[in-house]
Amino acid sequence: MVKFLRTESGRFYQIFNKNITLANMCLSSRKDIRNAVVAARKATGSWASKSAYNRSQILYRIAENLESRKDQFIEEIIIQGKNKNAAKKEVELSIDRIIYFAGWCDKINQVFGRCQSCCFKSF
Repeated sequence: MVKFLRTESGRFYQIFNKNITLANMCLSSRKDIRNAVVAARKATGSWASKSAYNRSQILYRIAENLESRKDQFIEEIIIQGKNKNAAKKEVELSIDRIIYFAGWCDKINQVFGRCQSCCFKSF
């Protein structure tokens, strides 16, 4: 379950575009950063313990959700100042990148797992 915690200070600033408030951005303290790092380190263990197949399925699911809400994300990007074609391209490239990395989850060990760095000039 994901928790969205408030900052320690409760301070924030507003993000504007053409005098329209887009969002409220929290002003973080050192403690907030430390808490974020601790949470990220805690999550890394559970992600690493998942099988490659499971990690790829999670990424595919994220791509599916992004694609099902594509219009919403395009509108959000347009509000931030990009034109419709650029926003559509950005969302589609994001979906393609997630699918690309999902495809590599269970293949990377087979391709690079047994390579020795001294045998290839690219390493």
